This record gives sequence, structure tokens and C-alpha cells, in this order.
Amino acid sequence: MNAVTLGPAGTYSHRAARAVAAEVSFRESVTAIVDAVASGEFERGVVPIENSIEGSVSESLDALADHEVSVTREVVTPIRHALLAQSPEFELVASHSQALAQCRNWLEETHPSVGLEAVASTARGVERAREDARVAGIGHPDNAGEDLEILAADIQDRTSNATRFLVVGPTSARSDAGGKTTLVVYPNANYPGLLLELLEAFADRNLNLSRIESRPSGERLGDYLFHFDVEAGLYEDHMAAAVGDVEAIADNGWVRVLGSYDTEHVLE
Repeated sequence: MNAVTLGPAGTYSHRAARAVAAEVSFRESVTAIVDAVASGEFERGVVPIENSIEGSVSESLDALADHEVSVTREVVTPIRHALLAQSPEFELVASHSQALAQCRNWLEETHPSVGLEAVASTARGVERAREDARVAGIGHPDNAGEDLEILAADIQDRTSNATRFLVVGPTSARSDAGGKTTLVVYPNANYPGLLLELLEAFADRNLNLSRIESRPSGERLGDYLFHFDVEAGLYEDHMAAAVGDVEAIADNGWVRVLGSYDTEHVLE
């Protein structure tokens, strides 16, 4: 099986993708990854969906809403950030915007005068540090190699830092089996009690929502779609019934059921 994820090699996405496929290719954006799976270019894609410090990844939510794909697995991995540079003398820290945010307090306390630059991935930031002595990168300590120093390790603001990645496949790979189900709902409506009706479809059946997110639909200002993670599989009758209720509520819009799946923890 081949998989595509955020590159270059050495990103946290790459580490998660290695649990999915032996052959891993790279793209520079989440949207490009999901598009590559939807078009059939790759069998699987691995995209970050949520970090325990910084919350959901908006680009991933939007890409899942915009493409006909499925979710086949969830991979959870701890995030260990290190500051990597050619020497302790640097003027700029480059990394993915999520990594910069996850280390915000540490950077403000220890290097308040350095500039920050958001790049496509943590590995891309480390590449910048490797190419330019004035730049430090934030990434996994294993990315230091032989030419960069680990100036500080475990610099994330919370030791519990972890990221959820979703493994994306074609719609043909969608399964009803698994302990969690993800769906995207666009009601194409706005009236008092709409969100309550959607939530009651799950609450009335004692189904736990582990995540709910609203995102602009892009159709008009104040118009939203909703992402739900439900702790149940579609093979369960009460879950299937809840989805049926949601589809009835959103009959002027659409419901995209991304499928049911299980969680794998990768500790490396």
C-alpha cells in the first residue's frame, strides 16, 4: 500500500504514516493530500486533524468536507519538540504554525527577541536550519542528524502534547466497523434549535460525541457545516438510526458519512 502525507521526510505526519504504509510520498499541503487520495493517485493519505494543545486543524476539516473520501483509521502519536540549529546563535525560528503555537510560551520565555516564521511543515523548518546558520527549527530530535545541535528538548508547553491523524482512503474503503465514526453535516439551513436537533439525534440514543466542530460553508456569511466524531460504529443499530435522523434534519443540504474506524497509538 502507498500513502501520502505532509513532507518532506521527517515530519510528524511522516512518522504517523509509517504505521500505515511502507511506501510514503509527500505533498506540501493537507488539501493536496486529500485531493491525491480522492483522485485515486494514492491508496491512503495521512492528515493531522487535532492537537491536544492547539485543537483542530482547519485545513484538514475543510479538505474532508470538500472531497469524496473515507476515514479508515485514526493514529495518535505523542509530539516531542526540540529546538535544532547549527549553533546557539540564531535570529529566527522556523517551523509549522502548529509547532510554533505548541511551543509559544517556551519561546517567549527563552527567546523573546527572535523572529518566528511559519513554514509548510516541521521538517521544512529543520531544512531551513540546515541551510542557514541564522535559523533554528522546531521538530523531532531525531531530525537533528549530524549537522544540527539539539539546543533544547521537550520544549512543547505541555508534556501531554499529542496529535491525532486520520488515515484517508477512497469512498470504496469506507467501513461500518470500528469504535468511532466521523461525519460532516451541511444542513443548508439556519433556524433556532437547529444545532440542538442535530445533537439530540445522538443524545437521545446515549451516543457520546467526542468532538464537534463548526466551519464556514463558504456559501454565504453565517452559513456553517458541522463535523462530528461519535464514539460508536455504524454497524450499531442506534448509531445507524442517529445518522438517519441527521439526514432527515439536513434534507435541504447533505450528510457525508466518512465511515467507522479504530484508533492506533504510535509511541515512537
